[in-house]
Amino acid sequence: MTITIIGLGPGDAGLITRQAWHLLSAADTVCLRTRRHPAVAGLPTHLRLHSFDAIYDTADNFAAVYRAIADEVLRLATDDDVLYAVPGHPYVGEATVTAIARGAAEAGIPLRVVAGLSFVEPALAALGVDALDGLQLFDAIELAGFLYPPLNPDVPVLLGQVYSRLLAGELKTALMSIYPPEQPVALVHAAGEADELIEHLALHEIDHSERIDHLTSLYIPALPVKAGLTALAETVAVLRSPNGCPWDREQTPQSLRDGFLEEAYEVLAALDAADDDNLREELGDLLYHILMQTTLAAEAESFTLTEVIAGIEAKLKRRHPHVWGDWQVSSSADVLRNWEVLKQREKSDRGDSAAPTSTLDGIPPALPALARSQKIQTQGAGHRLRLARHRGRVRQAGRGSGRSARGGDGRRQARRTGRRAVRRRQPGPLAGGRRRDRPAPGQ
Repeated sequence: MTITIIGLGPGDAGLITRQAWHLLSAADTVCLRTRRHPAVAGLPTHLRLHSFDAIYDTADNFAAVYRAIADEVLRLATDDDVLYAVPGHPYVGEATVTAIARGAAEAGIPLRVVAGLSFVEPALAALGVDALDGLQLFDAIELAGFLYPPLNPDVPVLLGQVYSRLLAGELKTALMSIYPPEQPVALVHAAGEADELIEHLALHEIDHSERIDHLTSLYIPALPVKAGLTALAETVAVLRSPNGCPWDREQTPQSLRDGFLEEAYEVLAALDAADDDNLREELGDLLYHILMQTTLAAEAESFTLTEVIAGIEAKLKRRHPHVWGDWQVSSSADVLRNWEVLKQREKSDRGDSAAPTSTLDGIPPALPALARSQKIQTQGAGHRLRLARHRGRVRQAGRGSGRSARGGDGRRQARRTGRRAVRRRQPGPLAGGRRRDRPAPGQ
């Protein structure tokens, strides 16, 4: 038995390919993922139509729908040849097709896929857009599930299956994490059909459209200014290139060190001043330094920006098994304990067998004095290191300071100052967090 999958095109039967039409004309029965498609009304009249629309009414979600349809097609193929027809192109937004292909391969069922015209071509024709200008193509249903969608705002985007106003509302919320609310966009309705319509509106308005249905897609042009990480990485690479900037070309990882630290301090100053405009600018300056360091490392064949991002992305997921796993936590204290356990496990997995010689191991020596002092107190407290053990040192410091002052008042003042410095737990503006803050990802 065999399975043949054909695409019905994006609109009426006039957009079905000749090859697909020939197969339909020769068949007795065709299985349709859905009858809700303009081409169905124009199919050969002798065909018996078997639709899977009823499954949409019984399944809990789209994933369950597509899985049930794929299972049924595979079951039918154990007894007879199956002709399965889907809207558009079989490999553009058709989860059932990929599931059927996997199942057929596992069951040893021969599979043939006949291409069809997808929604992409008529949508691009309606918009007057060239797909090879970096067009990004996504399923709107999938993209709406992201908190920060994986899009590059420097190139255009075409989203298929914007089938309802409810979905459009969820989609705009996700997209506004990248684009401004006033970003110009276009809703493309019934592309390639006689009643084709393009609505030009702002991103925040897309769920207000009353024309949205199962033949609607969304087009988002590139932002007017470069705003993607790849654009900034390219700019830094150009600065380092033979035709770039002499100053940038002269830099080394060490020569940039002081500038890196200075920019970090300026970020902290903007935070302390609650100055959002300045913070945005200073974070950009700091990001430039990060990209300069990764560019220099890539030139030295040490590592790349991609590896840096992949490393921290994987680490955050490893260190948060209560989010990306089945660990249970009831408080931030549980999270911190798990963090340390997982960090030690990772060291062991890497073969880092060197045991820590002190509870204060791992504190960066380059920290400013105040920040380093606070880090020592925090890490010591976490390991039950009592400050009382150092009371003698405090007294000694007080006596030493007192001798440099005149009279007993100077000695008493020195002792009070020393005790306050040790007991004080609140972080200063450069300390990087409270006593119970999560360790930095790089630790």
